[in-house]
Amino acid sequence: QVQLVESGGGLVQAGASLRLSCAVSGRTSAMSIIIGWFRQPPGKEREFVAAVIWSGGRTAYTDSVRGRFAISRDNANNTVYLQMNSLKPEDTAVYYCAGDRGFAVRTTVSSYVYWGQGTQVTVSS
Repeated sequence: QVQLVESGGGLVQAGASLRLSCAVSGRTSAMSIIIGWFRQPPGKEREFVAAVIWSGGRTAYTDSVRGRFAISRDNANNTVYLQMNSLKPEDTAVYYCAGDRGFAVRTTVSSYVYWGQGTQVTVSS
């Protein structure tokens, strides 16, 4: 079982930065896990943003955030971060942290078992 708790959302102006955190607890030391960030804009489907494989640190990004967002993990604090720079109004969404066991990056909602409660990010123009 893996528990995920997000934090760090807020209201910012376009061009600003935010860092989201995902605190990971549970059986993370016994096997490799994948942590992904997804977002759900108002009235739209939940979509993949970025992911990292805990063991090894391999990452993946959706095209719309590549070069602006960076996912990283802190092994000592069992936390995954999503650094978001040059934010745009279209980045406005509820951001979710997701997790599952495995060794390959996954980008679909259905491929993750564990989910956090979400944190709101609003970018004003």
